[in-house]
Amino acid sequence: MLLQTLLQIPGASPALTTTSTPPVEKGLSIVDLAMAGGPVMIPIAFLLVVAIFIYFERYLTIRKAAKSDPKFMLNIRDYISGGNVDAAKMLCKNTDTPIARMIEKGIIRLGTPLKNIEVAVENVGKLELYKMEKNLSALAMIAGVGPMLGFLGTVTGMISAFYTISVSDQISPKVLSGGIYEALVTTVAGLIVGIVANVAYNSLVAMVEKMIYKMEATTVEFVDLLQEPA
Repeated sequence: MLLQTLLQIPGASPALTTTSTPPVEKGLSIVDLAMAGGPVMIPIAFLLVVAIFIYFERYLTIRKAAKSDPKFMLNIRDYISGGNVDAAKMLCKNTDTPIARMIEKGIIRLGTPLKNIEVAVENVGKLELYKMEKNLSALAMIAGVGPMLGFLGTVTGMISAFYTISVSDQISPKVLSGGIYEALVTTVAGLIVGIVANVAYNSLVAMVEKMIYKMEATTVEFVDLLQEPA
């Protein structure tokens, strides 16, 4: 009775009281998941790094090309209408944008037939468009190759699991977990790369298309300027 009374008093005998601590489960880190994916994770990780690099490099390039002075064409109109062609050329040289280089080529062709001027401006526009679209095809390829590498890791992981079954005398969940674990991790990693690359590609294409519209609109405005009566 005395022992039971002491056990019921809080703090009376810490040595006699026992507490059960729940087991702490160890979480998985990104590194652990990557290591569990096997060798296929190396090219998948490489593609992810390349996709991110291409996206930010192209994003900054296209964004820089899209920046333009809203008064640029107004100044060009004033210079050409006033006959100050040299000032118009100088303004184009000092403006580092695709539109300025297109207009500069058109100004250089002044005095030739209007059709020749249009063709010259369009050719420069095509070259500038090619520069903006650089490496976008590689980004589209990564969007397709990433999931395929993930599926390749899935197949190799399942092959490893079935091979373990064939050579093992005792089949247990622990024996099978290695191959299945590898299969699932590579699938997820490949899909992540595909999603990231696909979103990056489509966002850059949208930026390029917007820039194309601005270039076409400026070309039309420049041609209309040349057709205005003196």
